[in-house]
Amino acid sequence: MKMALHRAQTSMVLATALYRGSHLVAGISAVLQHQRHRPVQWAMLGAVLACSAVVFADTRRRGCPGPWVVWLDVLVTGSLLPFVAYAWGGARASESIAWVMLLGGSSAALATVGLRRRAAATAIVLLLVTHASGYVAVAADTAVIGAHLNALVFSAVISRVLWWYLRRQGTLLDAANDRALAAEAQRARYAERIKHHRALHDTVLATLTAIAGGVDAGTNEVRRRCAREAAYLRRLVEQTGDQETGSEIFTALEESVRSAESLGLRVTARYHELPSVPADIARAMADAVTEALNNVRRHAGTGHAYLTVTGDSGRLTVAVVDQGHGLVPGRAAPGLGLTRSVHGRMREIGGRCTVDGAPGEGVSVELRWPG
Repeated sequence: MKMALHRAQTSMVLATALYRGSHLVAGISAVLQHQRHRPVQWAMLGAVLACSAVVFADTRRRGCPGPWVVWLDVLVTGSLLPFVAYAWGGARASESIAWVMLLGGSSAALATVGLRRRAAATAIVLLLVTHASGYVAVAADTAVIGAHLNALVFSAVISRVLWWYLRRQGTLLDAANDRALAAEAQRARYAERIKHHRALHDTVLATLTAIAGGVDAGTNEVRRRCAREAAYLRRLVEQTGDQETGSEIFTALEESVRSAESLGLRVTARYHELPSVPADIARAMADAVTEALNNVRRHAGTGHAYLTVTGDSGRLTVAVVDQGHGLVPGRAAPGLGLTRSVHGRMREIGGRCTVDGAPGEGVSVELRWPG
């Protein structure tokens, strides 16, 4: 359920609970003043309290009152108790049965909130018949009966109108939030495209322009630069439309990859189903990857590293692997520096880092968020 609609529903349930609470306070006051020596009256109050507890416990668990608990309240609190008060509770006048009848208003309100339109109408009719019969049994005046039935009907009508209004406002607010989120996502995608366009302008287009202007394309420096730009283009093309949600982490990691490539390290990067992560998480992961790639460049004895980024159910896993010297016993400096720098960054964001390697088999650095 949408957030605003859920809040509207919660507000209506709270209002209904407070309405029932006011009736319970009136009932307790009436019993204490006039019928405190009648055990049946206290038993009736206990039944109302128990029924109300069941109703609102179910409402809290489900988020809204279930039909069966609403019918339980209508049948017990609204329909059965007036006859119990007359038959065993000593109610023989309208004043002595009034507190029981008062509870019908909150039962009617609850019915309009928890039942569909036809079922709610049926419940209201049942309450009207029951309460009219109860007042006739104690020989109440016609004016008293009419006023009470009018109050019962309008309790239902007001609750229905309020519930309709709150749901409508919640739906409209949720729709406005959805439009705002969609617009923000569109702005983010546009900004991402502009960022890629600028990167292409500063890299691939600059290289092609230099070659077209007469730079010798056969030199080793130009060939290496072309290879880097081709790798960047390949990774950019592989970012399909269904991976746009992970553009934040893609952009941050690409900066790390291109930084390593500018220092002479060849990086083969693959991205799969990138999740959407907060900007600070993406930045911290990219910093950790930068350090891992720097470690390959400085200590692995190889000019090639492999970066694999995957997402699964909102979890992000980044692996940096090389096929260099590996972790050689007795030479802890590289591993120690990597462990301190990368582990520290991952701990700060609630992630985890695992470093694995063996002599001659390279090193694997795996970053996970959340840890």
